[in-house]
This record gives sequence, C-alpha cells and structure tokens, in this order.
Amino acid sequence: MISNLQIRAARALLGWSQARLAEEAGVSVITIKRMEASPEAFHARFDIVMKVKAAVERGGVVFLDGTDGFSHGVQLRTP
Repeated sequence: MISNLQIRAARALLGWSQARLAEEAGVSVITIKRMEASPEAFHARFDIVMKVKAAVERGGVVFLDGTDGFSHGVQLRTP
C-alpha cells in the first residue's frame, strides 16, 4: 500500500497541484486533501487509492518497494 508521504512526494515530483492530481485520478480534490493530510495509515477505499497511484504512475512516478532501505520512496521513471 502507498502512504500519504508518497502521494505528496509523487505530486511534488510531477509539479502537480492537488486539483491536477484529483483530475488525473478521477476523484475529488477533497479526497486528495484528506489522503495527504491523514496519518501514515490513512483509511481510504482501495479503489480510490489505486486510482491515485495509477494517475501518478501514468505521469512517470515509480513507487519504491522498500527493498532498498527506503520505506516511503518514489522517484521519476527515467526516459
């Protein structure tokens, strides 16, 4: 599962506003705001989390799985 920190970091890497991420993911801006503001283990529907994750991945973000020692990692995919 992804964390609120990863969502914020992914959005920052892409230079997207919360409104842009909401539009790309097909969710409301308030949903993005709540996800980003929630504690580490946020409570959102699985399908909503997957929409947000898929949107930033389409933008070029890769979520790191933690095997490299980072628990909350994201990076931009190399072209």
